[in-house]
Amino acid sequence: MNRSASLLRYFNPSWLSLHLAAIAPLPVRLIVGYGFMAHGYAKIIKHPENFAAILHGLSVPFPHLMAWATIAVELGGGLAILLGAFVPLVTIPMIVVLLVATFTVHVQFGFTSIKLMSVANGVPRFGPPGYETDMLYIGGLLTLVFGGSGPLALDSLLEPFYARLTGLAPRG
Repeated sequence: MNRSASLLRYFNPSWLSLHLAAIAPLPVRLIVGYGFMAHGYAKIIKHPENFAAILHGLSVPFPHLMAWATIAVELGGGLAILLGAFVPLVTIPMIVVLLVATFTVHVQFGFTSIKLMSVANGVPRFGPPGYETDMLYIGGLLTLVFGGSGPLALDSLLEPFYARLTGLAPRG
């Protein structure tokens, strides 16, 4: 085999797609995990009492408890997704938080997350976001649950434990 033929195998689309598929969950984990952590951190910085007041105004029961539970889910779940740890487990409360946000806040504004309302003196003014971003986060979480969190995840190290716990063979 000559040198140019051996180099071509590294640029073979099937070889490349196999390797890219292995790391495909990584950008999803980074975006979803960081996004959740950023939202939780923002709630801490802007004082959880203020978030509890918003929840009270939305008629969410036990607003102080729910404010702290939401912050814990966003920070803890976000970190778990970022690391690829316990993804199927942390996804459930994360989706619940997203659905509550969707139905209590965003659904009334429609699907689109960015609404240009006007431009005055070259400065755009945007309206309230719809539920598009919530659905994208849910899609990312479900992708990780059903497709796996990838080889660069703590879950890949925990697969033998999961197999013993559930009696199922690891996903491979």
